[in-house]
Amino acid sequence: MVSQLEKQSLIDDLDRFAETRREIADRLSQIAETIERGEAEGETRSGKFELATEITDCKTASENLKNGVFRLLVLGDLKRGKSTLLNALLGEKLLPSDVNPCTAILTVLRYGTEKQVTLFFKNDRPPQKLDVQTFVREYTIDPDEAKTLEARSQLAFSEVDYAVIEYPLPLLKKGIEIIDTPGLNDTEARNQLTLGYLNKCHAVLFVLDATQPLTLDEHRYLDNYIKDRGLTVFFILNGWDKIRKGAIDLDDPEELAEAENKIRTVFKTNLSPYCQVDGQNFYEEWVFEVSALNALRQKLKFPDRPIEETGLPALSNALNTFLTQERAVAELRQARTLGSQAHNRLRKAIERRIPLLDRNVEELKQRIRSTQPEFDRLKEIRDRFQAEIHQTRDRQAKEISESFRSYILDLGSTFETDFVRYQPELQFLDALSQGKRDEFKTQFQRAFERYINEKVLAWERTAERDLSKAFSQLAQSASSYGTQYTQIIDSISEKSIGQNVRVHGMLEDEKIAPGWANWAMGFVSLATGNVAGVVLAGAGFDWKNILVNYLGVIGISSFLLIFSGGLLASIGIWGIPLLGLGVGTFQVDKARQELIRATKKEFVKYLPQLAQEQQQGIYDTVIAGFEDYEREVIGRIDGDIASRKAELDNLLDQKESRQIDRDAEVSRLQTLETEVRSQVEQLDGIYRGFFAAIE
Repeated sequence: MVSQLEKQSLIDDLDRFAETRREIADRLSQIAETIERGEAEGETRSGKFELATEITDCKTASENLKNGVFRLLVLGDLKRGKSTLLNALLGEKLLPSDVNPCTAILTVLRYGTEKQVTLFFKNDRPPQKLDVQTFVREYTIDPDEAKTLEARSQLAFSEVDYAVIEYPLPLLKKGIEIIDTPGLNDTEARNQLTLGYLNKCHAVLFVLDATQPLTLDEHRYLDNYIKDRGLTVFFILNGWDKIRKGAIDLDDPEELAEAENKIRTVFKTNLSPYCQVDGQNFYEEWVFEVSALNALRQKLKFPDRPIEETGLPALSNALNTFLTQERAVAELRQARTLGSQAHNRLRKAIERRIPLLDRNVEELKQRIRSTQPEFDRLKEIRDRFQAEIHQTRDRQAKEISESFRSYILDLGSTFETDFVRYQPELQFLDALSQGKRDEFKTQFQRAFERYINEKVLAWERTAERDLSKAFSQLAQSASSYGTQYTQIIDSISEKSIGQNVRVHGMLEDEKIAPGWANWAMGFVSLATGNVAGVVLAGAGFDWKNILVNYLGVIGISSFLLIFSGGLLASIGIWGIPLLGLGVGTFQVDKARQELIRATKKEFVKYLPQLAQEQQQGIYDTVIAGFEDYEREVIGRIDGDIASRKAELDNLLDQKESRQIDRDAEVSRLQTLETEVRSQVEQLDGIYRGFFAAIE
């Protein structure tokens, strides 16, 4: 029963997490609705508290919790068993995983009440729905055919963008969404689609062949797409059971252990660089030795048998921990903080309001006038922070755009050594054959396109690190400014009511800071998104459209005309006797070197033009990113200052326009605060109960 228990444990924990998300989302929604109701009532009583931002943030966070999904991206080259692994994890043979067929298009697997597939196309053609069997039959291909298409830089189904499979599986119902991808180097266009999903996913399953050391393509993909991106990556050494087949004596445990340890050493050496986070090596936690096919067979034929020896339970448990604990901590804590801060903003406003209800109009006017210097100081803080944002913006735009220009211009100096690893797989001498010349040209173009894409990615990571560092520095400044801001707010309270308002009931781990500062520090990502992530992933930071398309389309198509222009003839290849008639290795190597030199010569002609044309675009893009950040932060500060000022003015307006029933209003406000406090305490209880249950 171990396999069923292991599967049920994952389902139960995910179910508990999903239920906790729903309950906390409901409490956040209740908090927002209660405060909103109080604000509506206040319009005809003692005035509103201007808590629109708190209401909106709680509502947004509630909706995000209800609608949020966990995306798991599965990567790996052809014939690595990605679909088999997914089927084993799901406990059903859902995705095609026979020996021959392989996934030909990117496929998103999500929950649905009925089994169906929806194909999404690249043009204006409407989506198409079809049954799962038809999809498997028509949209999977033989790996050999896939390799042939890859060599020709062709897509198997070029008109299809991606597919969505809906399936009524319990695991998927808990908010899990799985993305199954084609081979790593299907095409550069497909790589870009995969990269787009990579930026939206929470974790990656990178499937490798346990019997084969990392290929050049796998290393290249890890270097360019995975490394230093802050992703949690689970490496699956699939087919671990095949190692024993290479042993001479299958019954000799020492020989088998020695063979396995040799493989482990190789993989640890190769994968450790990709398991580093903040100086820590997570190799032991992220790498799993799995026999997915054996696990799937046993789950389907003998569901009651233990499957520990397949390695799948260890992987499943790691995913379980990540999904229900590591991910939950940040997500639920942020929601808890939002609710608590909304309550405390309301509490402070009420504690300021009640003493003011006893003031007459003239005394109230005098107290409001006395707070004007403090409001001016709040604006000074805003202006200083805005100036710092401007300085950071201008500096980063200049440095990043100049780094781009220098990087592009420098490509020529390293091209000959860099391009060696991208050379076409097709034998160079095939270029001498008239029948294979076009194929060689296609492969050479694909190799150059990969070179460009990966060089761009290398620069992109540097730019992103610089931007992230800049936003981190702004976050530190926001924290400092927020502390000063809070002190001034306290001074306003003292002047307006004649006493200090102390906040009680704050969460022990909550930072006392104004909402705008928390947003600027990235603490409230549930409500508005992680600050740096939103900016970097926004439309203004689409490096691929700026760089890859320019180089990959204009640059390549232009200088590859050298083939038809007689490059090969110009370097003397056609003067070399054909293989078998005297051509030697030295001559072939010389010809290859000459081809790369000639390519470089043509390539570098375009670099100054590219650097010149695109540098301003990069500069403008960085400026736009910081301006988006500035608009949000400064808008929140302005809104906060205005709301605090309006809070006093609203009361004055009410006192001037009508007689306020002091006792009835105090009772209403105290009831409102008690109701919201109760909802926050319930939210906190749900939060604590969840983590107590999984410990």
